Amino acid sequence: MGQSRPIPIGVEFYKQMIDNGYYYVDKTLLIRDILEQGITATLFTRPRRFGKTLVQSMLKTFFENEILPDGTTADNSVYFQGKKIMDAGEEYTRHMGKYPVISLSLKSAKQPSYETALEKLQIAVSREYKRHSYILDSSTLFPSEKKEFLSIIEKTAPMSVYSTALQFLSECLEKHHRQKVIILLDEYDVPLENAYFSGFYDQMVSFIRSLFESALKTNDSLKFAVITGCLRISRESIFTGLNNLDIISLLNEDYAEYFGFTQDEVDGFLDSYNIIQRRNEVKDWYNGYLFGDTEVYNPWSVINYVKDITRRNTEFPKPYWSNTSSNSIVHELIENSTGSTKRELEELIAGRAIEKPIHEDITYADIYKSQDNLWNFLFFTGYLKVVKKSFIEQQIYFSMTIPNKEILYIYKNSIREWSGRCIEKQDLSGLVKAFEEGNCKTASDIITGQLIDTISFYDYKEDYYHGFIAGLLKHNGRYIVKSNRESGTGRYDLSLKTQRIRQGRAIILELKVADSINGLEKGCAAALKQIEKLHYDSDIKEEGYTDILKYGICFYKKECLVMNS
Repeated sequence: MGQSRPIPIGVEFYKQMIDNGYYYVDKTLLIRDILEQGITATLFTRPRRFGKTLVQSMLKTFFENEILPDGTTADNSVYFQGKKIMDAGEEYTRHMGKYPVISLSLKSAKQPSYETALEKLQIAVSREYKRHSYILDSSTLFPSEKKEFLSIIEKTAPMSVYSTALQFLSECLEKHHRQKVIILLDEYDVPLENAYFSGFYDQMVSFIRSLFESALKTNDSLKFAVITGCLRISRESIFTGLNNLDIISLLNEDYAEYFGFTQDEVDGFLDSYNIIQRRNEVKDWYNGYLFGDTEVYNPWSVINYVKDITRRNTEFPKPYWSNTSSNSIVHELIENSTGSTKRELEELIAGRAIEKPIHEDITYADIYKSQDNLWNFLFFTGYLKVVKKSFIEQQIYFSMTIPNKEILYIYKNSIREWSGRCIEKQDLSGLVKAFEEGNCKTASDIITGQLIDTISFYDYKEDYYHGFIAGLLKHNGRYIVKSNRESGTGRYDLSLKTQRIRQGRAIILELKVADSINGLEKGCAAALKQIEKLHYDSDIKEEGYTDILKYGICFYKKECLVMNS
């Protein structure tokens, strides 16, 4: 039976989710598991759009002793009525609303310069101080502490003060509440990723290291901290000496079901909106991510799919996740790919697995030092999934495949864009010249070289080669390229014609695909015979062209042979 609860597109705040009656996939038992583990600092790394911000907001709502503007304490228990955590037992629910909470997102630091990135972090810290400004009326703070607190709110404090501001806020909050503080840090790696690509990585690492060390390592006022981000950054880069940090990456089975949707959750979601019959389609497109040994769906894509299908915006699945980011890491892999990387990409796109060593500790500065690092980055950010694990000579190896059709689309689209740019940059006048001069060997060598340099995902069918040759000739500057035009009693594959007819030239290309390398010559001969038998040159002659060249071109995988009549 369907229901009319609104679908939560882009809703990242837990209170908003509950207040507005959105369909909510209950992840509240994460609270129980965090309390059971009793870890001082937990870092969760998950791909983008997997619900990390909503989880942080849920934790804040549950644990926070929230002081309202009128000085009273909010009762947040109403947001958990009917949720799974309420049935977990009093040993967990007694922690509800008991702690001062510092909640900080670092995503605003995605800026073009170190100065502007730091300014955005300063504003974010100032805003969190302002949220707790009620303690300025507290008798527990010294005048000097109130003065420093106020300077951080007003952003008049030296920038060095902000690098330890979370520790100072923790101390002030503990004094006022007489209770240890919970710190929630979201998008922790955004400043580092942005700084690497913008050229000020070392400066940002220094600031973030100071911020985190003071907040998480030397902070006696800390009850526990939860940190979320996309990539596990090496302990040495920003977590130096933080021995109490528990890192939960994609490799961990712990907490696996709390980010992303499980099969049961997706089935319930689809059933609620009367589209359970689309279960297999949703599975093919948006499932396939493996956290530990738990397979999960991309929640962002599933939510958008359900919205579009129920509102009849589309009848078909779409690549929703690909539109939320530049997918720059896939572009980087393709742009910098060696011959072996190109072949591995072709294996992946064909549905087969590749095997790579896995390195969990990686810095952004390491990403482009080797192709293996790039593959690691793709895995940890959700572009690959594990199908098999092995341990060889003290090294972990993963056999990995593309998770689903949505991610396959991202690879294919990135390859198309890259191929187009590569062809546009190249001077392929030599290929046209070879056709003009009847130099079949040179034409064969140029086309074969281009095939070797590109990445194919069409199983080497004739349509693929047709598009490929058309792409090579598209920007030749001398000939008009026509494809599959009616001529004679059939269709030729491609023709090139000069704009001038008198004293001009036309070239007919007919393509074939061989079953083996030994079938190339036979294929070319068959193509040439077809041109003559079906009179492919008749319409061209009627236009007035007298200089007409005819070529049979045959392909086998990345080999090409060109022959003329």
